[in-house]
Amino acid sequence: MVLFTAAEIRVLDQALIKDYGIPGISLMKRAARACIDSIDQYFSDITRFVIFCGSGNNAGDGYLVAAMLADKGHSVEVVALGDQDKLTADARQALVFCQQSSAHFGHCEVIPEDCLIVDALLGIGVTGEVRSEYAKVIEQINESTADVLSVDLPSGLCADTGVILGTCVKATISVTFIGRKRGLYCNDGPDVTGKVRLSDLDAPAEIYKRVAEPVKILPRQSLPKRSRRGYKNQYGHVLLVGGNDGMAGAIILAAEAALRAGAGLVTVATRPENLIPLLTRCPEVMAHAVAGGEELATLLEKADSVVVGPGLGRNQWALELFAAVLSSGKPMVVDADALNMLAVAPRYYEHWILTPHSKEAARLLGVASVQDDRYKVATELRGRYGGVAVLKGLGSLVHGGEQFSLCPFGNPGMATAGMGDVLAGVIGSLIGQTGSLYEAACMGVVNHARAAEYLATQLGEVGLTASDLPLVIGRLLSGEEIS
Repeated sequence: MVLFTAAEIRVLDQALIKDYGIPGISLMKRAARACIDSIDQYFSDITRFVIFCGSGNNAGDGYLVAAMLADKGHSVEVVALGDQDKLTADARQALVFCQQSSAHFGHCEVIPEDCLIVDALLGIGVTGEVRSEYAKVIEQINESTADVLSVDLPSGLCADTGVILGTCVKATISVTFIGRKRGLYCNDGPDVTGKVRLSDLDAPAEIYKRVAEPVKILPRQSLPKRSRRGYKNQYGHVLLVGGNDGMAGAIILAAEAALRAGAGLVTVATRPENLIPLLTRCPEVMAHAVAGGEELATLLEKADSVVVGPGLGRNQWALELFAAVLSSGKPMVVDADALNMLAVAPRYYEHWILTPHSKEAARLLGVASVQDDRYKVATELRGRYGGVAVLKGLGSLVHGGEQFSLCPFGNPGMATAGMGDVLAGVIGSLIGQTGSLYEAACMGVVNHARAAEYLATQLGEVGLTASDLPLVIGRLLSGEEIS
């Protein structure tokens, strides 16, 4: 389960043709058969098809799909767009196959409701905004009530970034080839791809070694089963620092999450007025009121890991505490206001996990916005600041230098206050239990998102709150299967 850029897919495609002697038309036929297999699996009751083809290799796949469907006795209408003189030799050969079948070529002014639309318009080659000729057809497809199968990826979606390039087909299913494209899993991708099905076109496994360190898709994961003789000191002592005036909730959420994620000991350094609500909610926590950075010294010495930032604020009190944490040399999670302070005075450190959302990432990189190429942003964060960068959002990314992963779980219900505080507490807790910053970040992100997925089925996305998650996260980390 790995992700590739369009350029990497082209390298693999050319290697199959040149180094393994597989003709391009044979790869197109394999792609077309993969589409037919998905049609047979998901749309077996449909006998009427409208195939939209452009003028690139994606069109060649579409022409072959049309020919194969026609040969099975189905009603097939083909709509060809763009300059057909630009077709490659392989795509032109596919067009000839289609013309020799019983498929009908036309314009399809009105798309029948009982058909399946096959989108073979643009593929991975499009980079700029979709041209008007294609945009009109894409809007026509999206206005239809018919299901849509997109060949390789929905037309109008950037294969690398997942950004819609002006307009984009909204697919019911996307059948992608050779490898999964990065854009299918981030930004707008998950909203338009529908189900994603992969066909490797029978590519030999060794060919993928030609691409250095592709992005991996994180699987479900949990902690190892604990020994019956285990004791609390084996599972880490995490110190959480935050909760400035009026922001007690953030540090309470983080502390509860750290407890539920399995930390053996949890200490919180916060404002005096937060002690009662904190201990009322989490009596297991060792709570300390601190007036400044000097009072953190003993607490830092005892901790295995530190979480700094939830509800920290940016006043003098916050600055002193953040400075004390930075000078401790401990493994740490840097979140929320601590990230904003780090953006003002950047530094490099290999033993932290930074957990910014997009706006915080923009501040850390000194740019106005980072919405488009999230993979590039995560790479820049890791390169500039060291450690592990967790870029939160749809398709959260975890970059640890030599390892780079995407979380495929989560839902829009997570767009609510406190979710980041819970995640920070979970990851901080897992540092002491896994002994690895990268593993702690990956495991925390996955189970945080999976808990939200499960709870959305029970509570609805709209009503989901951050405080709902810790109990379920604990169950998932224990290896319990929840569906």
